Amino acid sequence: MNILVTGIHGFVGSNLVEALKENCIFYGLDIVSPAKEGVVTTFSWLDIEPTSFPFQTLPQFDAIIHLAGKAHDTKNQSDAQSYFDINTGLTQKIFDFFLESSAK
Repeated sequence: MNILVTGIHGFVGSNLVEALKENCIFYGLDIVSPAKEGVVTTFSWLDIEPTSFPFQTLPQFDAIIHLAGKAHDTKNQSDAQSYFDINTGLTQKIFDFFLESSAK
C-alpha cells in the first residue's frame, strides 16, 4: 500500500512510519525533506504549487494521511499569516490533490 503522509517528520508522522513500515510504502510531504528510514522520498510542501509541481509524476497513492500543521510557536516568532498558510493553505492543497488522486 502506497501512503502519502504530510508532516512525516513530526512526532505523529515519525511514529506512524515506525509502526507501519513493514506493511506500507511511505512517501512524505513536509516543510523539511531529508531522507528518513522507511520513507521512499519526502517532498517539500513549499514546492507544491499546482502550476509548477509535477503532481502527475507522483506514484498512485492508496491513502493520504494529513498530519502537517503549525501547532505552536514557543519562541513567538510566527505571524498569523504563516499559521494560515500552513494550516489552511496546505490543507486546501492536499485536499485538492486528494480529489484528483485515486487515494481513498
